[in-house]
Amino acid sequence: MQTRWTPWLNALLGLALVALAWTGPLDRLAEDQAQAGLKRALTTFAAARALNGVISVAQGTEVALEPAGVGVTFAPGQILDPVNDLIEQFSTLMLTASVSFGLQSAMVAIGGHWLVSLLLSLAVITALSWRQLHGGGAPSAIRRILLLLLLVRFAIPVAALGSDAAFRWFLADRYADSQAALTLSSEQVIELAQPESPAPTSVAQSMRRWWNETSEAFDVDKRLAALKETATRVTEHVVELIVIFLLQTMIVPSLLLWAAWRAALALATRPPSDQERISLLRGPI
Repeated sequence: MQTRWTPWLNALLGLALVALAWTGPLDRLAEDQAQAGLKRALTTFAAARALNGVISVAQGTEVALEPAGVGVTFAPGQILDPVNDLIEQFSTLMLTASVSFGLQSAMVAIGGHWLVSLLLSLAVITALSWRQLHGGGAPSAIRRILLLLLLVRFAIPVAALGSDAAFRWFLADRYADSQAALTLSSEQVIELAQPESPAPTSVAQSMRRWWNETSEAFDVDKRLAALKETATRVTEHVVELIVIFLLQTMIVPSLLLWAAWRAALALATRPPSDQERISLLRGPI
């Protein structure tokens, strides 16, 4: 519905968009959030690679026991073989997430180039001038160019900020818990899959070792059960981190960009109103 205030509101909106394009407050916020996301992804990547190394060492560790003269040798780290495969794939995903945040930062810089801001300013001035001269809305070609420049200039920063807001509101606590669990799991794997103890050097040490090995031999099932529990927790937290980074780097930004594109497409294909048709038929005043 057109009112006498509509031209002034359109002019204020156009000037606000031009000011945002040149001053770039959204760009700075989006850049900060992209760098923070990149840091999180690299930290998680480093933790995953460290856990991968610990599991690889544990897989090759054999624990030899000789209770009552009966030799028993087992490799507890082999239980972690499926988890190690998952960690390797997870490391690749985290490297991809790091690249995604880097691309996000680069695209913010491209959209914030002065040439894009200049073209957007010219498009806004053209649209406002057309309305002033002809008394109606700008032709569809001008509207489409303006909307395309708005998408190039603001879509990536808005998507980055929306993705970061979703992370802070819904995912930050879950990320912190899962990230801490990866580091803790590395320590638990080392403890549960520790190598064979050194040879005794005295009778007392031999008797102590015999007693410890006898106790451990009857406690092997408990030790393996603890290692399986650790493997299960690692799997759960890795899956949790995969979901978090997929949401932040792919799903949420894609949904926001799709919504922006659909809104721009709806505005670009909007048929002219009756007043705009009359203005076009009358021509310039």
